[in-house]
Order: sequence, then C-alpha cells, then structure tokens
Amino acid sequence: MVLKNEKGFTLIELLVVIAIIGILAAIAIPQFASYRNQSFCSRVESDVKNTVTALEAAFARTQDYTTATAIQSAGVTVAPNVSVTAITDVTGTHANCDQNGDGTLGDTFTFTAATGLYTW
Repeated sequence: MVLKNEKGFTLIELLVVIAIIGILAAIAIPQFASYRNQSFCSRVESDVKNTVTALEAAFARTQDYTTATAIQSAGVTVAPNVSVTAITDVTGTHANCDQNGDGTLGDTFTFTAATGLYTW
C-alpha cells in the first residue's frame, strides 16, 4: 500500500541529479586546469617585471645594476643579464607555464633593454 503523504526522492530523480553533476564536472575540470596554467604564466610575467623595476630602483640609488637581486616566487626562475651600467635582458621561466598553448611547458618571458619590450 502506498501512502500519499510519503516524502522523498525517486530513484529516477536521484539519477538525473547525478547525471547533471557529472556533466557540470566534465565541463569545469578542464577549465580549472587552464586557469592554473594561466596563473603560472602570470607569475613569471610579474616576477620579470618586478625584477626590472628592482634593477632600475637599485641603479637610481647606487648607480650600479649588479646590487639588485632578482625577484622570485615559488617555481619561477628569473635570470637578469646585467653589467654595472646596463641591463641587457631579463628572462623568466616556470616549469608549468605553457603560454603559447602548444603543450610544451617552460615557456620564457623576456624583457629586452634595447627595445624596452616584454615578449614571450
């Protein structure tokens, strides 16, 4: 005997909800991976730009580019190429950065002093 006042979900309703959650997860998970990759690349850009700023600030203070140290966050390698009186370039990489989307990790972000441009 079925009572009309029983409350609860049917099996079909529960299966539909689980299917909807599965579809949403299948869409969201790859997007989150893309956001993570973008954050690695943004970290590289930020560290290179901050290093150039620190080099210029040190030069303004001491008239010597070699007194400044590179700004680095976790996983980023920044390599300034400087002499006492000039910056040649500053490069930065992160092992998990794929800026151009070709599947190759470790893309390099570079500041070139001769042109004053930042490039990937």
